[in-house]
Amino acid sequence: MAVDIYKGLVRPLLFSGLKTDPEWLHKTTLQWLGALNERRDDASMAWLRQQIRHRCSYVDSRLNQTCIGLQFPNPVGLAAGFDKDGAAAGLWSDFGFGFAEMGTVTWHAQPGNPQPRLFRLIEDEAVLNRMGFNNLGAQALAARLRQVNDLEGQRLSEHQQAVSPLGINLGKSKVTPLEQAVEDYCSSFKVLKDLGDYFVVNVSSPNTPGLRQLQAAEQLTPILSGLQALNDQKRPLLLKIAPDLTDGDIAAIVEVALEQKLAGIIATNTTIDRSNLKTQRLAATGNLVADEAGGLSGAPLRQRSTEVIRFIHRETQGQLPIVGVGGVASAADAWDKITAGASLVQLYSGWVYQGPEMMRHLLKGLVEQLDRAGLDSIHEAVGIANGS
Repeated sequence: MAVDIYKGLVRPLLFSGLKTDPEWLHKTTLQWLGALNERRDDASMAWLRQQIRHRCSYVDSRLNQTCIGLQFPNPVGLAAGFDKDGAAAGLWSDFGFGFAEMGTVTWHAQPGNPQPRLFRLIEDEAVLNRMGFNNLGAQALAARLRQVNDLEGQRLSEHQQAVSPLGINLGKSKVTPLEQAVEDYCSSFKVLKDLGDYFVVNVSSPNTPGLRQLQAAEQLTPILSGLQALNDQKRPLLLKIAPDLTDGDIAAIVEVALEQKLAGIIATNTTIDRSNLKTQRLAATGNLVADEAGGLSGAPLRQRSTEVIRFIHRETQGQLPIVGVGGVASAADAWDKITAGASLVQLYSGWVYQGPEMMRHLLKGLVEQLDRAGLDSIHEAVGIANGS
C-alpha cells in the first residue's frame, strides 16, 4: 500500500504537480539523509531507523551472497551516483540495500557541468544526466567516511561488514589530461584505500570529455596496473564499462580485466543511445532528447545491460564476477540479470521511481523467484539462463 501511495500520490506531486527540479530534490533528500546519518547512533534516532528498517528492508538467508571476497546480506546494492560524497554512508543498509557504492569521486573537487543537468523522462521511467562527476574530492570523502564512522584512519568495514559492504567508485578529474589519468586515479585510491570494501574504476561515463577513450586496452592497462601496485590490502578492484561498446570491444576489456586480476566487471554505465524513447522533448530545455548530451539510465537501459551481462558471462564461462546495473526496478528485472550471469545487481533510477520501500518488495520477490525455480540460494541462480 505504501509503495502505491508513493507512486500514486507522492511521486506525481513531486514530479508533475510541484514540478520540483530533479537535482534540487536529490540534494534535499541527501541533506536530510546526511543529517540522519550524522546522528544515527543517537538514542533519539533509534526509533526512526527502526521504522525505516521495518518498512524498507527484507532479510532472508537465501539471499546471502559471497562474491569478490566479500559477504553480502543480499545481492542488491545502491549504484554509484546517488551518494557521491558519502553523506548517508552509514544508512543504506537500513533501506534494505545489500551494499552501497559511494562516488563517483575524483582526486580534485569539481562542480560538474552547468545546470540544468539532471532530467526525468517520466513516460520512459528514465533519467538523463550530464552531472559531470560533481563531488567534493577524494580527500573530502575520506574525511567524511572517517568522521561518520568514528574510525580515524581505519576501515569503515571493520564494524559494518556484517551489515553491508561499502564500495567506492573512482573517476578522473576533468582538469586532468588523459595522459595523466594514471596519477589521478592513483591519488584518489591512496587516500581512500583503507575506507572501502571494494573499489570501482569508472572509465565509462559519457559526461567527462574523453573519458571513454580510457576503455581502450592500451589506455586501460596502465591505470589498472598502477592501482593494483598500490593495492597492498588486496581490496577487490572492479571495472565499470559502457553499454555502447561492441562485443569485440567488450571482449578486449574482459581480456585486460583477467590479465590485471580484477575482481569483476560492473555492467553497465549509462547509455548515449536514444532509441525507442516515448519522451521526445525535454520540457526543462525545450530541446529534443536526441539533441541533449548526457547518459540515459532506467528502463530504456534494461535490455542492453542484460545483453552485456550475458555476453561477459559466456565469454568468461562465469569465471569473472559481474555486477549488473541498468533498468532494475523490480524483482523480475533483478532476476533477469542474475540468471543472465550477474552475481550482484545495483539500482538507482528504479529507486527514484518506485520509492523507498521498493527494496523490501524486490527482495521478497527474489525469494519467491527462488521458490519457483526450486533453488536454495541466490548463488545457485547466477547464470542459469545461460545453462550454467
